Amino acid sequence: MRLASVRGDAHRSGGQPRQDDVVVGWHEPTGTVTFAVADGVSAAPQSHVGAALACRTAVNDLLAQLEEDRREPDWSRVLHAAAYQLLMRVARGREPDEQDRAEAVRTLATTLVTGTVRPDGRGGMHVTLVRAGDSSAWCLQQGRFTALLHDEDPGSNDISSTAVVALPRLSAQSRPMTYALPPDGTLLVGTDGFGVPLGDGTGRVGELFAAGLSAPPQPWTLAHLLDFSRETFDDDRTLLTVWPRHRLSEPRPRPGARR
Repeated sequence: MRLASVRGDAHRSGGQPRQDDVVVGWHEPTGTVTFAVADGVSAAPQSHVGAALACRTAVNDLLAQLEEDRREPDWSRVLHAAAYQLLMRVARGREPDEQDRAEAVRTLATTLVTGTVRPDGRGGMHVTLVRAGDSSAWCLQQGRFTALLHDEDPGSNDISSTAVVALPRLSAQSRPMTYALPPDGTLLVGTDGFGVPLGDGTGRVGELFAAGLSAPPQPWTLAHLLDFSRETFDDDRTLLTVWPRHRLSEPRPRPGARR
């Protein structure tokens, strides 16, 4: 597993905090990786706090549910727990009311993708994902990117969406989706700061990441790759990548990939 989160040029030049966040957990008894990736809504002044709270709450709740020996996590509980923490941040310990909800939406709003990954016993990975908002996930296989989370609009074929239903709001369509990734597949989960310039994966950004993530790179390499320069794409970028364990033995790409 590799992850990186970098400030975009807009926040660097303005001296503002990164609004993305990412948290990963490991449940050793079941061999399950738990994760959460969040993208704070730019209009919310404390969205970086909301992103951090949402990620930590989601991963902690998933780990707690795995300790309860559940067959599958209660994903509605995970999303509601993350949303509730944003409300409690505003309510400061008392039971939140509608005024607190409105304040949390205004100041702490954030997207969230959370899920689990575990080996399937055949060299591949069993992946479950659920999201609130516009962050997304992909399977990288043989140099091609396949979107795993699609726009809620059934008429949209875009690989990434910018329609936001952010926490603490919850969409009735936020349901878990399960995938079986092949042994040569890599899971990518990222914010739209990565997804928008990636597009359909056939351009220069897609070429860069297809080559750089063909095998697990050195930990610092992902941050280097993620800090690419493309005009007009100045948002914060966060990316989590997961490979099956057997891919560790594959040759790593040479450092100094072309940017």
